Amino acid sequence: MIRALGRAKVPVRIQRALGVLGAALLAVVLISPTPSSAHGVAMTPGSRTYLCYKNGLQSGGDLNPSNAACKAAVQSAGTTPLYNWFAVLDSNAGGRGAGYVPDGTICSAGNKSPYNFSPYNAARSDWPKTHLTSGSSIQIKYSNWAAHPGDFRVYITRQGWSPTTPLAWGDMTQIQTVTNPPQMGGAGQDGGHYYWNLTLPGGRSGDALLFIQWVRSDSQENFFSCSDIVFDGGNGNVTF
Repeated sequence: MIRALGRAKVPVRIQRALGVLGAALLAVVLISPTPSSAHGVAMTPGSRTYLCYKNGLQSGGDLNPSNAACKAAVQSAGTTPLYNWFAVLDSNAGGRGAGYVPDGTICSAGNKSPYNFSPYNAARSDWPKTHLTSGSSIQIKYSNWAAHPGDFRVYITRQGWSPTTPLAWGDMTQIQTVTNPPQMGGAGQDGGHYYWNLTLPGGRSGDALLFIQWVRSDSQENFFSCSDIVFDGGNGNVTF
């Protein structure tokens, strides 16, 4: 006579262990963060948030910038924005600029970021600066902390603009648009970046600001990057 085979009985202690394991796995699924969206600001010439981060980074991972403007920003908003230097964003910008992002808030993405970047709008002349030569060609490096397709719109302030006045759209002229430039390094790495060449306008001297708006083509999210530069015959050196 052949007996039908039933299910093997699992010991109670194993059932309990499997139950605990299943609960733990469910908890991991529920609390795991969603994948990060696109992130990035200019690394060369360095944006305010990136250079303040570099200026303040200590060997133990703490942030304590020595630059006066960076120090004031940290005193106002804490270090969390600097640890997220690449996240100056507006999730709903959709390529909009003038008339949408208010003057005086351009360097903080209109204060729409999940972090408080408003102190990085401060109209002062002592932000970290990149020294450049008018009319020369430079390579822009823009963080690809999370890579996505889209356009990079490059603007520069007019001759005579003063960093001690709040930045307005009317102060800037668009000089370049780059679509899907090449990348170097892996996304999510501190040194990973997009790169392309930019010919700087000729006949310039003194302080200026280079602004880049990264307009994603796969979502409404845009990123905003303000880099303080000075046309004084320099070759990319940075002073803090």
